[in-house]
Amino acid sequence: MLKDGKILIGKSGETELFLDPAMANRHGMIAGATGTGKTVSLKVLAESFSDAGVPVFLADIKGDLGSLAQMGCDEEHVTERVQSMNLTADGWTYSQYPVSFWDVYGEKGMPLRTTISEMGPLLLSRVLGINELQTDILSVVFKIADDQQMLLIDTKDLKAMLNYADENSKEFAAQYGNIAPASIAAITRAVVSLETQGADQFFGEPALNILDMLQTENGKGVISLLDCRKLIMNPDMYSTFLLWMLSELYEMLPEVGDCAKPKMVFFFDEAHMLFDHASKDLLSRIEQTVKLIRSKGVGIFFVTQNPGDIPDGIMSQLGNKIQHALHAYSPNELRQVKAAADTYRANPAFNTADAIQNLATGEAIISTLDADGVPAMVERCFILPPQSFNGAADDALRDSLIKGSLLYARYANAVDRDSAYEFLQRMGLERQAEIDRAAQEAADEKAALEAQKIADREAAAAQREADRAAQKKKTEIGRVAKSVTGTVGRQIGNTIGKTVGGSFGKTLGGNLGAQLGRSLLGTLFKL
Repeated sequence: MLKDGKILIGKSGETELFLDPAMANRHGMIAGATGTGKTVSLKVLAESFSDAGVPVFLADIKGDLGSLAQMGCDEEHVTERVQSMNLTADGWTYSQYPVSFWDVYGEKGMPLRTTISEMGPLLLSRVLGINELQTDILSVVFKIADDQQMLLIDTKDLKAMLNYADENSKEFAAQYGNIAPASIAAITRAVVSLETQGADQFFGEPALNILDMLQTENGKGVISLLDCRKLIMNPDMYSTFLLWMLSELYEMLPEVGDCAKPKMVFFFDEAHMLFDHASKDLLSRIEQTVKLIRSKGVGIFFVTQNPGDIPDGIMSQLGNKIQHALHAYSPNELRQVKAAADTYRANPAFNTADAIQNLATGEAIISTLDADGVPAMVERCFILPPQSFNGAADDALRDSLIKGSLLYARYANAVDRDSAYEFLQRMGLERQAEIDRAAQEAADEKAALEAQKIADREAAAAQREADRAAQKKKTEIGRVAKSVTGTVGRQIGNTIGKTVGGSFGKTLGGNLGAQLGRSLLGTLFKL
């Protein structure tokens, strides 16, 4: 709750523990073992920021934060806490808060999507679980898509682009380096595996415009609640998706420097998942984002079981800390408790390490930044009870708030616009059509050549037949002429023989007469 413009977190007797909204963009942490009260602290801070008109983002791991949208009611433990802390005099009252429900899978909230391009190769490689070399190849594929102005929106775009890079790897090698088929195959398998986990739902459009989460309603900051009960089953996707949201906030928001209150407060529950198995490059990016995003007016609160889950480089950026109980049952756990205690400015009234191990449920040690940005001395106190309902949200209320949201019409239905998949599909069809045309032209040319050969053969055959006919005719004429010549020659010879023989008193022989006749006829035929 707000008191004198500050967030009242807890009380220890008459001592009140506040968080100055002006220091909220210096980030913070809520830590403690399971069942020690982290969720209560988270809800109290979320309610207070909302009361201050600051939009809030929450990752709901267990499904019990949706009750922020419901009015609180009298419960024995709440009533006892309110009375013991004299909160009614401070203006504490039951309340409800504006909540917008989101869900990557579109089941418990409005669909929350992003595109492959917006996720980028570095974050996507974490989701895919690929190695460093394959990450480099993925970056090359993204670069090719950018250079050729092809949009990577969903997983089918990415698979089409991977296949395109593989098929044209020789042409791309000179400009982009070697693209190993084995790496392309490994990345493709990882994408297909991700699709089985619902990637076709959370990669697509309309993609989330992060500015739609920076809303207020009746003076209260809207609490954007991402239902993560299904998403948390894929820890890498959960952590990467939230990291992407932080990156989007950093890129979209203008520089504001120090301001009276943050533009938004982002709660990252189960924060250890963000750092588990993170590469050196990814850790560096996370640390850089945490350092720089404060200048955009965004406060980040990491919620985790053990402060040791948070890398030192990031822990040093967390100025506001709420530490619930930690249990030490082994030497290693005891060292972790002492390490956690050493991050606080000691209070001579108690031993911090001992206090951490003996905190009751709902009790915590707290240290926040003063107006000068200096960590205050650690204090032990009880956390205020939430003003909203304790427990899971009513499903009917959740459904009505989802469908009644002004953003529902914008994000409810997926849109599949023209992108790399469609472009490459058209390119493939055009290439196939060109291949088909070339094949048809070659077939037509071959058919024409065959037809010409057949025509030539037929013409040659016809010529040969004509030549044979002419020769046959000439031979026949010769034979007939020879026969006629012989017959006529004999007749003429006989006649001449008789005539000549008569003149000389005797007849010439038949053969001599025939020869003479043939000679005469031959001379005539030659003429």
